Amino acid sequence: MYKSVETLLLEIPTIRPHKMAVATMQTQTLVLVKITTEDGFVGWGEATTIGGLGYGEESPESVKTNIEKYFAPLLKTLAGLNVAQTLQIIKKNINGNRFAKCAIQTALLDIKAQRLNQPLSEILGGRLRNSVPVLWVLASGDTEKDIAEAQKMIASKRHNTFKLKIGSRPVEQDVEHVLAIKKALGKDVSIRVDVNRAWSELEAIKGIQLLQDGGVDLIEQPCAIDNIDAMQRLTRKFDIAIMADESLMGPQTAYQLAKRHAASVFAVKVAQSAGLIEGCEVATIAQLAGIDLYGGTMLEGPVGTIASAHVFSTFQNLAYGTELFGPLLLTEEILKTPLQYQDFELHLPTGAGLGIELDEDKIDNLRRQ
Repeated sequence: MYKSVETLLLEIPTIRPHKMAVATMQTQTLVLVKITTEDGFVGWGEATTIGGLGYGEESPESVKTNIEKYFAPLLKTLAGLNVAQTLQIIKKNINGNRFAKCAIQTALLDIKAQRLNQPLSEILGGRLRNSVPVLWVLASGDTEKDIAEAQKMIASKRHNTFKLKIGSRPVEQDVEHVLAIKKALGKDVSIRVDVNRAWSELEAIKGIQLLQDGGVDLIEQPCAIDNIDAMQRLTRKFDIAIMADESLMGPQTAYQLAKRHAASVFAVKVAQSAGLIEGCEVATIAQLAGIDLYGGTMLEGPVGTIASAHVFSTFQNLAYGTELFGPLLLTEEILKTPLQYQDFELHLPTGAGLGIELDEDKIDNLRRQ
């Protein structure tokens, strides 16, 4: 039986402005969910979003309200059910709310794995790797600053693959910015770009051709979420990898994209997929369709990040690595032992459940007043 379900909003400044086509972030609002059972187990989940409602349909405030008004009362009526049965009832009674569902599911699976004294990855099929590669996003918008930041990351052995956020400026300006960075870092450093759905199909044809010629490796979500026809045409037209991100909202959309061959890579985000289990289902669909995988992020803090790492550690193919750098963008640490980033990878903990311990005093200080 579930004794309490709490939703906490934490305000944490970022180490620098993080500029995207949809928003510029100076702080991140972490949305944490804490579920406590009658017999003393505590599970954590995260439902962090980007840029209020600038990115998606849920905001920190809507997640908190909906969990308190709908999810928590429902959970408290469910006794003696396993996690699968509990999730089935939630799905039947609550529509949408993918981020909130993901946070609740993560906390329930955290508790289940703790009961079994196993890492969370082991109840998702078992980890195939103990660490996952992590790239860094260069998003200051300033070419020289981005080059200096990347060189520093390479020298400290923290990141050697980089993604650039573009789409807020004219295509030519964005391309010039990207190719200047690619040239400065050299042919051995992988550069990808995320357009955050900002281009029309014509702009995409022009931009992708120039980026492909300049040695860029991957183009993420060039066009609007619903424009699957354009994604399909671009995937067929270019040799460069075209990755679906915002268009991918769980197993059903993964199936539609795979059927149309509207992407050559899937960015799996557990929150976008509505849960860790659904994230694994997206990966299975990709594998069956011959589509490569990439581990995405909603710029979550350490809870959502390590939950994602548990999922991605089970993928047979993780050809494009991950972008689980969210906690490194934050100025405050909320874990007693920080996540282990070294040699360009995030190393997974071996303890039961998520394998992390939260610093609740620190969390109390960061809570939105």
